[in-house]
Amino acid sequence: MATYPQTGSSLGGPTGQNNTNTAIATNIVIMVGPNMVGAVQTLTVTEDRALEFINEVGTDGHIDGVPKSSTNITGTCTRIRFDRMRIAEAFSRGYLHVSAQRVPFDIQIIDNWNGDGNNALITTIKSVWIKSLASTYSATDWVITDTMNWEAEAIYTTLSNGNAALGSQGSGGRNIPLAIDSIERSADAGGRRGALDAPGLLKAFLPY
Repeated sequence: MATYPQTGSSLGGPTGQNNTNTAIATNIVIMVGPNMVGAVQTLTVTEDRALEFINEVGTDGHIDGVPKSSTNITGTCTRIRFDRMRIAEAFSRGYLHVSAQRVPFDIQIIDNWNGDGNNALITTIKSVWIKSLASTYSATDWVITDTMNWEAEAIYTTLSNGNAALGSQGSGGRNIPLAIDSIERSADAGGRRGALDAPGLLKAFLPY
């Protein structure tokens, strides 16, 4: 494989032939249950949590750092009003307004960039609650756009066969060795809601 000498970035295929290594949005499918969501313009997923850094008298700097809250999963989707469906309808909901939601739903993002079948990466956004809905009506741009903001309980990614998304050598084209921890892998694949509640945290470490 042709790579750049300083960084190891891929420049060509396994035998040096030209290829494309950049992920692009045309390989993404968004689904709710068995139904594909069409006319989506943007889908943003954000994961964040608060961190606490520990200081002490006599030390000029942090001596430790630790998360101090659970991870929040939030997102935004914009969709053209298309096929006689508003955005909640397009996500297979039987209502139009936020106040009507009674139970959460799951969103699946299928990434076919690496291939279909068992090579596809399935990201599941679990138990989604709609936080806000907005529509834009404009005299200068007649195309109606709906926006949905949401929050979810959990997020995880697996291969389409349910196995962990990353092996010991990763799933990319460069076969970079990965620092694998069984608890982190379980949380990443949806086996746990987080990785910090497992025993032995004080003794846990990764080689790099």
